[in-house]
Amino acid sequence: MAKIEQYTAVGLSPTVWGATKRSDIQKNLDHIHDNLKAATWLSGLELPVKLAVIPEGALQGFTDEVMDMDHATYANKIAIDIPGDETHTLGEYAAEFETFIVASAKEKAEPKFPNKFFNTAFIIDPDGDIILKHRKVTPLLPVERSVSPHDVWDAWIDEHGKDLDAFFPVADTDIGRLGISLAIEGAYPEYVRGLAMNGAEVICRISCPEPLVANDGWRIQNRARALDNTAYLVAPNLGTYYLTPDEETPVDTFGGGSMVVNHRGDVLAEHDYGAGSSYVGAPIDIEGLREHRTRSPLTNWLKDLRTELCQVIYDQELYPKNRYLDAQPPHHDEYAEEVTQARIDSMIKQDIWVPPYQDRDEANESIE
Repeated sequence: MAKIEQYTAVGLSPTVWGATKRSDIQKNLDHIHDNLKAATWLSGLELPVKLAVIPEGALQGFTDEVMDMDHATYANKIAIDIPGDETHTLGEYAAEFETFIVASAKEKAEPKFPNKFFNTAFIIDPDGDIILKHRKVTPLLPVERSVSPHDVWDAWIDEHGKDLDAFFPVADTDIGRLGISLAIEGAYPEYVRGLAMNGAEVICRISCPEPLVANDGWRIQNRARALDNTAYLVAPNLGTYYLTPDEETPVDTFGGGSMVVNHRGDVLAEHDYGAGSSYVGAPIDIEGLREHRTRSPLTNWLKDLRTELCQVIYDQELYPKNRYLDAQPPHHDEYAEEVTQARIDSMIKQDIWVPPYQDRDEANESIE
C-alpha cells in the first residue's frame, strides 16, 4: 500500500437553479464546472486538489420539496439515471481536473420500484467512473419524500443484504477511504458512525438548510461527527438558490457555513455565505489520521465501543419500515398527520418522552 501524500479537499458552494424539468439540470452542471475550475485552481496553489465535494441539491435544487410535488410526477419528470448523462458530464469534470468528485441527485428507482426515486449520493474517480452509490437513509422528513432503503426494507435486504455496505458504503481509494453523509443524515450520530465502522476516513457531509446553520446546529454536528469518529469531515453548503431557472430574485436558503473539520474536531477552514457561489478548501493528511487512530490511547474512540450495550438501546422499532414498499410517498399535510404526529404520540405512549404540562392536563380532563 503506497503512502498517501497530503492533498487539498475542496467543498463547493455553487449557486443553484431549481429544476422544473430534467433538461434544466444542464444549467447547474455548467455552473458547477466554473465553480470547480476556480476552486481547484486557487486551492491547488498550496497542495494539489484531489477531492471535490458538491453539496446536495446542486444538480436539481429542491423543487419536489418546495412545491410539494407528486412523487411519481417528479420521478418521471426530473429524477435522473445514475449512471446517466448528468453523471457522465461530472465524470468528464473529474478527468479534466484529475480529482475525485462527490455529488448527489434524486435518482429514478426503476425498474425495481417504478414511479419512485431515491436521493442518491455518489463518488466519481479521476477516470470518470462511478465507484460508490449511497441512497439517503433518512430524508429531511417534514418535507422530503425521497424513498429510503428503510422504506422498502424487505425488498432492499433481499437484494443488498443488511450489512454495513448495504446502507453505509465506503470507497477505498488512493486518497483514503471515502464515505458520504447526505445532508440531514449528519444530524443522526448513528449514521455517521456506520460509515466510520465501515472504515471511512474522510466523510463528506453534503449540505443542510436553515435554520440549522444560523443556530449553530450544522457546525456543532460537523465537529462532533468528526471528533466522535476520528475522521475528517468535508461539509460544503449550497450558495444562492433560485427557486426556478426563470426566477429573478434568489433566496439564501442555506446560510453558508461550508467547512472542513479534522479528526480532532478542529475546523480547518470555514466559509460564510457570500451572496453567490464560493468554496472552501483545506489539507487532508490521511497518514497523520491513521497514525492518530493507531497510536492514541484515548481519542480513537471506536476501539472502546461496547457494541452489546448499543444493541440494547436500539432493540425496538421507532420509525416503521416498509412504508413505501406498496405505496407512494404522500404530500406534506398527509405525512404530518399520518407519520410525524403518530411518531410523537408513539414516543409518549412508550414513555420515552413526557408531554408538556398543558397536554398532560388536557389528557387528564378527557379521562375524567
